[in-house]
Amino acid sequence: MKLGILVSGRGSNLQALIDAISSGKLHCSINMVISDRSGAYAIERCKVHNIPYTIVRRRDFDTTESFEEEMLRRLEEVGVDLIVLAGFMRILSPYFIRAFPMKIINIHPSLTPAFLGKNAQRQALEFGSKITGCTVHFVTEELDSGPVIVQACVPVLPEDTEDSLSHRILSYEHRILPQAVRWICEGRVKVVGRKAIVEGARYGTIPVNPELEFF
Repeated sequence: MKLGILVSGRGSNLQALIDAISSGKLHCSINMVISDRSGAYAIERCKVHNIPYTIVRRRDFDTTESFEEEMLRRLEEVGVDLIVLAGFMRILSPYFIRAFPMKIINIHPSLTPAFLGKNAQRQALEFGSKITGCTVHFVTEELDSGPVIVQACVPVLPEDTEDSLSHRILSYEHRILPQAVRWICEGRVKVVGRKAIVEGARYGTIPVNPELEFF
């Protein structure tokens, strides 16, 4: 399976996918990384690992549609099968999503349907939640509301700040995103209605110790 990855920042989830492929846990290839920011550190990761990348900035285009058309052109040019939003900080339009129906996934730092949109970690703290987490879901035209592939629960501690909670959630993002991609690559994910069903998945068996392997 050929992956296209959209990024905007540090690219730590991109690195998690690179590491999973390098270790043989994930049998696919990253055929294109697109960043909407020229200064994104994710680009440096691509250079280190010889991964094809391009920069497509919204400000270089007159309309959102022309911006998205260019991204789609780059992705279709290399024949990607699955698009992964790995810290991509823009909301895709229905035009883009309809070009790859149920072939776009996103990692979101909350247990959807709670705390959708921006600053999900801050929302969890302000709400007083005791548990939050992260979700890998299919991208649909409704923001952060597509069928859920996998989730991980993360405790909210009394002393947490937005930064400390974000860091704790991120360690789980790095585990469940490669897992979701692996399931899709293996052809085990089926969408029925609004549910994503994973054949043979061992739900509820994520080890508590973040040092343990998730796969």
